[in-house]
Amino acid sequence: MKKYNFTAGPCMLDRSVLEKTAQAVLDFNGMGLSLAEISHRSKDFQAVIDEAEALVKELLEVPEGYSVLFLGGGASMEFCMIPYNFLITKAGYLNTGVWAKKAMKEAKLFGEVVEVASSADANYTFIPKDWTCPTDLDYLHITTNNTIYGTEIRKDLDVPVRMIADMSSDIFSRPVDVSKYDAIYGGAQKNLSMAGVTIVIVKNDVLGRAPREIPTMLDYRTHVDKGSMFNTPPVVPIYTAMENLRWMKAMGGMKAMDKLAHDRAEIVYGEIDRNKLFRGTVKEEDRSLMNICFVMNDEYAELEKPFFDFATERGMVGIKGHRSVGGFRASTYNAMTIEGCQALVKAMQDFEAQH
Repeated sequence: MKKYNFTAGPCMLDRSVLEKTAQAVLDFNGMGLSLAEISHRSKDFQAVIDEAEALVKELLEVPEGYSVLFLGGGASMEFCMIPYNFLITKAGYLNTGVWAKKAMKEAKLFGEVVEVASSADANYTFIPKDWTCPTDLDYLHITTNNTIYGTEIRKDLDVPVRMIADMSSDIFSRPVDVSKYDAIYGGAQKNLSMAGVTIVIVKNDVLGRAPREIPTMLDYRTHVDKGSMFNTPPVVPIYTAMENLRWMKAMGGMKAMDKLAHDRAEIVYGEIDRNKLFRGTVKEEDRSLMNICFVMNDEYAELEKPFFDFATERGMVGIKGHRSVGGFRASTYNAMTIEGCQALVKAMQDFEAQH
């Protein structure tokens, strides 16, 4: 039976990316050695990290004056690294979910933090609207996609200050105006690579302004100066990222990824809205194209587990909603196919016919 991977993370990767990574782990570049055991300072691996960086800049059209870093620690490490490096007097945070709230908590250790808006009272079922951004912020921090609740900011905001964004779960799914940001970061395991590497795109000339001593490993200048090679980088996840970036480029780049994201979401959300058994959990205008969250309608609540079992038997993997929300979550990252979305819809339709 064919399996369809709707897991929220680590993400689904295209089969060709997995196969090339597997081959490199067995024999990298015909060296007779595994990628996992060669020196990270060898010319063979330097070529990998150079190409991965170049592809990031090409696909996202990164302007001059920015560096692309491949670091360890996950996006959660960036929650403290961002204020360590960028918070001078005051930072603003848009609270749109668990990860935004955690980022804001870490920032409060380094200075004044303003919550510019929040949808916490409504269990994060929408992106706040009609809020005013203070003009005296060092930066405004946003979390562009919320994997748990299924909301997404799928555009670059127009605000009077510089932005910093956690794009862990929707980076490389659409074009981005990088020039609006002092930093963009994300754990790679949602849309870029396997778990184990974090990508950071940072504007060079804003570094070094924070009024504090920064530990060497937490100072972005360290990693900019050493080209992500200050310490041993996660070589296999970086290689997978390179192969996945190659795949995205071959598919047509960010405009093609954006179209596919809309096409997949239209298929699944269309069925959620049509099917009498289900309903979406967030406001329609804020629906994520990466994490599609839905529940049983109240009168069919007792069918939640039966539908989960039914869909699992049909090959749907990872559709259970986050424990704090319940229901279902179909994560439709870049590598998810139209066929996979159609298979999920067919399962929903067949289950409806039985009930």
